[in-house]
Amino acid sequence: MKIVRRSPEPFFYPGGEIGLLLVHGFTGSPAELRPMGDYFRKRGISVHAPLLKGHGTSPEELAGTTWMDWRESVLQAYDRLCRDAGVRRVFAAGLSMGGLLVLDLARHRPLDGVISMCAPIWLKDRRAVFAPLVRFFRPYLPRREVKEAHIEEHLVPYDRLPLVSVGHLLRLIRQVRRRLPEITVPALVIQSERDETVEPSSGRYILKRLGSEEKEFKSYANSSHIITLDRERERLFADVENFIQRVTREEIREEK
Repeated sequence: MKIVRRSPEPFFYPGGEIGLLLVHGFTGSPAELRPMGDYFRKRGISVHAPLLKGHGTSPEELAGTTWMDWRESVLQAYDRLCRDAGVRRVFAAGLSMGGLLVLDLARHRPLDGVISMCAPIWLKDRRAVFAPLVRFFRPYLPRREVKEAHIEEHLVPYDRLPLVSVGHLLRLIRQVRRRLPEITVPALVIQSERDETVEPSSGRYILKRLGSEEKEFKSYANSSHIITLDRERERLFADVENFIQRVTREEIREEK
């Protein structure tokens, strides 16, 4: 019988000199990244997936946080990975809102490479833009969207969505979108074409606007938004591994 671990707790796997920071999405938790973390742990990479402030607890706690709190969670996680795992090279990968946060991280901490997975520039639900106003009349909306069973079994979702937090997500999108040309580290942009949450054009926009000289785009035709748990996840993990290996080889060559 398959055993699925649904814990929202962060995980930390000290390993080799290469570190990989994994950042989950809006209202999500490290549970959606655990298979990816296990994949890289087995390959000797130090992995850390933090729990963003206000996540993995309650909708009320999430409503009491801002996008800057989420940024601070990522900065602290980066510092812990460098300090406690003793890594020499650090890559950061983020899913959905986590993709935005790792792109933002590239402006505040040294990174060897960044991986953005299904990060939003545009959301499919156009009602999101009205969240900052609607929240005064209806602070929460019930969770309606249920993922496919092979994805849902890993998730630890909230039953309600605080609209004030949607407003902070929109602020983070605007912040990162403006700053994309300032991000110059090697970048891998990943987008699922069956994304039900984010407009797939978001990935191509990020790729085009990034200031990185070394950047590439990978498209997945048969995956939904939570690409780290979907049917093409093994291909995803291999693509990320190849990116990390290639960038590391190039850096070592330049150091000689």
